[in-house]
Amino acid sequence: MIMDIESLYEVFRESAGITTDSRSVAQGQVFFALKGESFDGNAYALQALEKGAVCAVVNADSEAAASGDARVVAVEDTLAALKALAAWHRRHVREDLIVLGLTGTNGKTTTKELIRSVLSVKYNVLATEGNLNNDIGVPLTVLKLRPEHEIAVIEMGASHPEDITALTPVSQPDYGLITNVGKAHLLGFGNFEGVKRAKGRLYDWIRDHGKAVFVNGDDPDLTEMASARGLKEIPYGFAQDGAEILPSSAEVPFVRIRVGETLVCSNLVGVYNATNILAAMAVGRYFGIPTGRAAEAIAAYHPTNNRSQLSRTARNTLIEDAYNANPSSMAAALDNFANMADERKVALLGDMRELGEDSVAEHINVLRRLERLGLYKVCLVGEEFRKALDDTGLNFSWFPSSDELAASLAEHPLEGCVILVKGSRGIRMEKVIPAL
Repeated sequence: MIMDIESLYEVFRESAGITTDSRSVAQGQVFFALKGESFDGNAYALQALEKGAVCAVVNADSEAAASGDARVVAVEDTLAALKALAAWHRRHVREDLIVLGLTGTNGKTTTKELIRSVLSVKYNVLATEGNLNNDIGVPLTVLKLRPEHEIAVIEMGASHPEDITALTPVSQPDYGLITNVGKAHLLGFGNFEGVKRAKGRLYDWIRDHGKAVFVNGDDPDLTEMASARGLKEIPYGFAQDGAEILPSSAEVPFVRIRVGETLVCSNLVGVYNATNILAAMAVGRYFGIPTGRAAEAIAAYHPTNNRSQLSRTARNTLIEDAYNANPSSMAAALDNFANMADERKVALLGDMRELGEDSVAEHINVLRRLERLGLYKVCLVGEEFRKALDDTGLNFSWFPSSDELAASLAEHPLEGCVILVKGSRGIRMEKVIPAL
């Protein structure tokens, strides 16, 4: 059966939601048979129907499309249909819905969670779950919107020049926030200017279709990008807000800032998170959340998924920041680590991925920074760090994989140390944590 988006939307409205995983179909869901380099959901569409899917959206050239089952909906491109359905839903779910679109090189997910916490003081908020911020995750998030939701906070990731261009018509944000622009995914963007252009597509959308952007006034790149587009700006930052970072210690390791007369305490480690806190407070302030209530919401937020987490084991104190890594986030993490007062500081670092021709040079920059810090122990994982070590001749411990580092730590355990664990997602540095 061939169906237009309006008709498919009526099916969706009467359904139990969307799924793209045939293994976990719930009764009454709409199954979208997505296709990628290593998977093809079309092969499982009929199974999804057997498990209770109300219909299966498949590619027109698939065997499932030729099955004759009236519950099979054939489209030219299932991912394009998923995005089109999400965009239609965005426009029709609630007339006065407010959408905040969020992107940036570092801090997207933490900032999104802080904003969610603050806005939830007053509003019914839907926010991106976890890290579902790509061309599949964004439409799936939008399709979770219900009439009772008043504000949506949609995180959008980008590793290629036009990723944000493709995602903004799906989420259709009214407001935008770019956390920062830095060196990441250079293999896809080409260079730093490419990063700025790609992230700036969010500003472009707001200029053409939205209302205003929240801008960190302390960041010259973001202020230049916003002013060049003539956007309405809602500024925040240390100078703008009269904010200051309070000292941290082993006893009080979390980020604390003072904003005017208000003390804002968090459960986040790393002074770089202070700007993320100010961003969330700015959003809350704009939407009518009193400063004191925003501070309480931030204090109640606890990070998960190895993002700026501090934990204590029987032997050590861990700073778990193992979800991702790029040159700017690595530098920020090491600068923060340098400011922590402890004699037995250990860095366990994995490769930074997707840096293209700049990769070895950026890894050498990390080695030079480590050399200046004079840490108790440094262990490095991955081929990019090996190349950098070969070029510099520095004598840090190196391991081909996080599994091999974990085995070494189990054989030679660390004790009484403060340990930073960080690396790109593909290195899986969280594997070393059980040995600590």
